[in-house]
Amino acid sequence: MTGQPPSTADQRPLRIALLSYRGDPFCGGQGVYVRHLSRELARLGHHVDVIGAQPFPVLDEVEGPGSVRLVELPSLDLYRADDPFRTPAATELRGLVDALEVATMWTGGFPEPLTFSLRARQYLAAHRGRYDVVHDNQTLGYGLLGLARHGFPLVTTIHHPVTEDRRLELAAATTRLRRLSLRRWYAFTRMQRRVAARLDQIITVSGSSKAGIVEQLGAAPGAVSVVPIGADTRLWSPSEAVEVVPGRIVTTSSADVPLKGLVHLVEALAKVRTEREAHLVVVCKKQGQGPVADAVRRFDLERHIEFRTGLSDEELVDLYRSAEVACVPSLYEGFSLPAAEAMATGTPLVATTGGAIPEVAGPDQESCLAVPPGDAGALASALGRLLDDAELRARLGSAGRARVLAHFTWERAAELTAERYRAAIATGVGQRARAGAGWRYVV
Repeated sequence: MTGQPPSTADQRPLRIALLSYRGDPFCGGQGVYVRHLSRELARLGHHVDVIGAQPFPVLDEVEGPGSVRLVELPSLDLYRADDPFRTPAATELRGLVDALEVATMWTGGFPEPLTFSLRARQYLAAHRGRYDVVHDNQTLGYGLLGLARHGFPLVTTIHHPVTEDRRLELAAATTRLRRLSLRRWYAFTRMQRRVAARLDQIITVSGSSKAGIVEQLGAAPGAVSVVPIGADTRLWSPSEAVEVVPGRIVTTSSADVPLKGLVHLVEALAKVRTEREAHLVVVCKKQGQGPVADAVRRFDLERHIEFRTGLSDEELVDLYRSAEVACVPSLYEGFSLPAAEAMATGTPLVATTGGAIPEVAGPDQESCLAVPPGDAGALASALGRLLDDAELRARLGSAGRARVLAHFTWERAAELTAERYRAAIATGVGQRARAGAGWRYVV
């Protein structure tokens, strides 16, 4: 990338700064988004700098006219897997932003959206003229509000309002101390509401998410564009070479939190097993304690549930190909990448109607079996029905893949995202609060 002034020519390749405060695809959907979107933007000929903090994004090599490059913008990495909530040495502190990061963590808050946004603003201010547009991947930190002053049009992706995660976790909390802890942890959502309400170019992934962003974050309806994401259909595809394992159910869960609904799937498996053999493979790190671990022990399912992590892309795809049924038991999703990816392999799907899942999975009986969220009995009934009916599995599997190919591919997502970039550049839009004045953050 050069330091020449940005171009707004309609068809000229763009120079894109793609920000992601957590970019590892194994940490959740935001990392998957960065990986696949950056690759497809580069295949369109654009030049993408993915600017991220730990755990750093995993990016794909791209052949062709475009490029993808990782720019590391390190945090203090206070939540690293091998030493979570660590106290850094004094020699690690590089300035006020680092001090803010530590102080927020010490007082029970989650600092990364704010502190990453402040570091990103510092980096971008030092690299004026390098980028045509800045694309924020749900940081929604105060540091972004000053970018227009430095000449950067800003486009922001909000996958779904994190206020929904907060609501579900508070509803599941059983003690006053737990509720107080959650309110402190989710204090950053106040900042995200203030920032979202000032943005003029927001991308989200579903109609359900758009409604939530407008209602819960105060964004202007006209500022929010829906750009569905999807599956890498070259990778996620059917294969007769992979043997289907009888009774195998597969699900992906990024964490043991109420939003993901895994505890209801565990209960459903217990019900399914009263009438037939079945076992569950969960793509997630096994937790020794928590609601899911408690449910596994309560229903005596230790020998019938397997947790897998560290899978390569190919191993993960083959795991889904080997399943008789895939399941998305979430209480809420802003999109549901696991649903799209499972359907792309031709594996029949049981999914809840939580959030945007029906927009992805499609109508009940046509491309999936749909059940109400949080209903273990309905989950068990649908899973049992599919396990017992090979013809239904074949029909839903075929229809599911056709739906993904028609509506949910990363190629199409990249094309539509690039259109939003050009709209932001053409209008000179970054955000209405150009100087970012008037904000404050209380640790």
